[in-house]
This record gives sequence, C-alpha cells and structure tokens, in this order.
Amino acid sequence: MRITSAAALLPLASAFVIFDAEVFNNLETSSRRVIEKGQNIVADVEESARNAIGKGHQVFEKTQNALDDALEKVVDGAKTTREDVYNRIHKAGCDVESWLEGSSFENSFVTISEDHPDHPDHPHHPPPHHPPPHDGPPHHGPPPHHGKPHHPPHHGKSNLTVYELISKSNYTTKLAKLIDEYPDLVEKLNGTKANFTIFAPIDSAFEKIPHHGDHKPSKEAIEKVLLYHISDSFYPAGRVLHSYTIPTLYEPSDPDLLGHKQRLTVRVTLKGPALNFYSRIVAVNIFGTNGVIHGIDSLLIPPPNVASIIDLLPGEFSTLELGLGKTGLFDKINSTEYEHSGGTFFAPSNFAFKKLGPKINAFLFSKYGQKYLKALLEYHIVVDKTLYTDAFYDAKDDKDAATRPPYYHLDLPTTLEGKSIAVDITRYGPFVSVRLNGFSRVTVHDGVASDGVIQVVSDVLIPPKKPGGGKDAEGFWQGEELSVEEFKERLQPFVDESMEL
Repeated sequence: MRITSAAALLPLASAFVIFDAEVFNNLETSSRRVIEKGQNIVADVEESARNAIGKGHQVFEKTQNALDDALEKVVDGAKTTREDVYNRIHKAGCDVESWLEGSSFENSFVTISEDHPDHPDHPHHPPPHHPPPHDGPPHHGPPPHHGKPHHPPHHGKSNLTVYELISKSNYTTKLAKLIDEYPDLVEKLNGTKANFTIFAPIDSAFEKIPHHGDHKPSKEAIEKVLLYHISDSFYPAGRVLHSYTIPTLYEPSDPDLLGHKQRLTVRVTLKGPALNFYSRIVAVNIFGTNGVIHGIDSLLIPPPNVASIIDLLPGEFSTLELGLGKTGLFDKINSTEYEHSGGTFFAPSNFAFKKLGPKINAFLFSKYGQKYLKALLEYHIVVDKTLYTDAFYDAKDDKDAATRPPYYHLDLPTTLEGKSIAVDITRYGPFVSVRLNGFSRVTVHDGVASDGVIQVVSDVLIPPKKPGGGKDAEGFWQGEELSVEEFKERLQPFVDESMEL
C-alpha cells in the first residue's frame, strides 16, 4: 500500500513548475528517497516470500521426517548396555536379569540415580505397585522423556506409509536396510490391508548386538526377527499400555510347538514401559497412513522354549529344575518329540518350594518321594492350552485367540489326570491379578516362550482333595502347614497312573 501511494504522487509532482531550485532539489531528493524506500520494501517482501517458501519446505520435510522429530531427543538417552548382558539377550531371546523385575519375591535389579529422569521418585514415575482406583490410563503416563514437547501426540498423521517413515528417518537407517532385503515385507508395509504396529529399533539398538566375527545370521533368521517387531493389529500408545501381550507377525516354524503367532509381553518397569521385560519404548505414536510406529532401544529376539528359560534362571528356579530333572520331565518339555501345540507352565519359584517346609521337601527329593514329585510337577503343566493374561489359545479350537473381558474364570486341565487348575483373572488398567485355586497367585505373568507361556506362581500348587478339580473342587490347599502324610494323601491316587506328557 505504501509503494502504491508514493508512485501515484510522482506524476502530480512533475506537473508543477517550481522555480525555487532549493525547493526543487529538496523535492527531487525526497522523491528518490520514496522510490528507494519503495524498492527496499519490495526487496523485503521478496525476502519474506523466500523465507516463507523455505519454511514451507521445512514444514514439508518435518512432515516427511515425523519419525526423526520423535526420536531426535531420545536417541542419546537410549544408552548401550554392556555387551556381555546383551550377548545373553541376543543368544537366549530374553534378559535373565530383567525377566523377574517387579515380582513380589524379588525387588528390582535396576539401579537408577535419584536425579535421573527415569528414577521412580521422579514426579512422572510413581511406584508401579500402586494401582489406579479406576480402569483409566496409568498415572505415570507415556514412556520416559514424555515431558518433552517433541513427543507425539503432537504429531499429526503423516501422509507416508509406515515403511516410508522408517526408510526416510535418520534414526532407523539400519532397520530400513534390513527391511529392504525382503521385497514381500516392503510391499506389505506399504499396503493398506492392515493397520500395522511397528516397534522400530533405533540405530543404537543394533550397536548392542555382540560381534561374532564374520558370522552373519541367515536371511531366514533375520526375517523372523523383523516379523517379531511387527503386528498387523493397531496398537497406539494407549492401547499398548493397557495390553499385557501383543501378537506379532512371527510364527514359529513348527506349528506343533506353539500353534499360533508369537506374542510380545508388555511390562511397566521402573524404567518405563518395556517389551519382553528389557526393550524400552522410547518414542510413541508416530502415525502413518497404514499404521503406527513406536521407537524401542533394543532389538526383540524371538524367545527360547520353556525349558531354556527355566535353565537360564537358576537363582529363582533351581529347585524346580532339579525336580524336573529327577523325574525326567525336563527332557520331555525340552524335546519336540511329544506332540503338543502350545501350553502353559505354572512355574513355582525357589521361595515357593521353601514354603512347603523342610520335611515335605526332604521327602519329595528323596528316592521314596520321586513319584510324588513327578505327580506334583505334572499338576503345574497344561498342554495345548496357552493362557496369556489377555488371550487364550486352545489347540482344539481352530479360532484365533479369544479376547477376554476384564474378569474371567477358566478351569485348565493339567497333565495330572483328572485334575484342573482354577484360574481367576482380574484386570484393572495396566495392572492384573491372577489367582490359582483361589489362593496362589501369579507373580510374574506372560513369560512368552517358543512353545508356550510361563506364569510364575507364588506357591507350589497342590491338587484339591475332591476329584476333578476346578471351581467345584473341595479341599484346595490354602497355605496351611501340611504333614508329609497329608501331602502324600493328596497325591497317592496319581503316583502310579499320572498322565504321560
């Protein structure tokens, strides 16, 4: 507007005859100033326009690199673990130190300085054992670093697929390179047949993998690992935090071992939400056109079988492993020869055995009590029925896993002939209570394995007196002290005719 007004005055000024040279010179100087000022304004407008275009490009680039925006301030916090620790994770498929974190019979193996943002006394991280009084979101909110403004949900939905987001990010270059080796997987993650959830390991996660010289995993093994990071169900952050297990695209090659797609365990630890007890979620809710991406700080390795996990935790399961070995059951559950499709192992800890008292333990592990020990352990094993906290697979039912309500009851038949375990599960928000036979409880739930699931129990499970077991059984053991004779009486009918695995 100011340029237009100045230009309109110029013809009018030139029409006057002005004889005063000084006045004329002043007018000429003023006109030049007006014109120069107008030119400067035009230059400023052009510069502003260029800046606006530049900012437009930056906004577009930020849209394309939404994953970068979410990860740029958390990658430094995803510190590399000691190589010897991750060597065990990489080799075994689980972290033996974090597997039992948060259980009632073990505090935490995690040590965090008080000034660290992940410390439990941090205002956003109240102790995880305080359940909310309602079925709402957890009080501690999203994962660590959630107070920083770079985190979603501030990010809008990108116009790129989940694959394109990963391939364009500066922080998932190694993951993108691996995915690119599998054209079918690229096509799947670019498609719209499902709303995918990808737990994307950031580049620093790959630095944790121990070096084994020139040895490189086979292409089939790498594909299994990649599929174990992907779900074809939609799990935004809120749903992740209110889940206990999540199905993935990975299915063990032998369908007779598990019979369904392998699941991930979601756990709220002192370090924040984690998958399979050790891989922390460091960024959430990076939305694409066909799903959502969450950043994680460690690769997810498909888990080993039940027997291997028990063997990896001697500090908690040495008594159980000894019993399984003495009765020949360890070799059976560690073998692929016996037919089964998934299963549930209720694993008593060393402390659970200790609660039986020294006399019963002495009897069980003597040559006279070996048959009783075998019958007792068979009462902890369920075959062909895999019970997760929030899903249940029955090998005799061709349907997918049944979704369970917040409260439900099941009677699970064990390998001890005619005896079942009564299971009552109650969920409230991210917390869960699993009761067995009305008394014992699950202290560590959903230990996923390649051939089933482990539910760690607080007490050794003793069969009820009334035949049949289940919710109508009588004489459930409620933790009272038993004599050796009373203990033998409960198991006497099964010492010679217990069901073979």
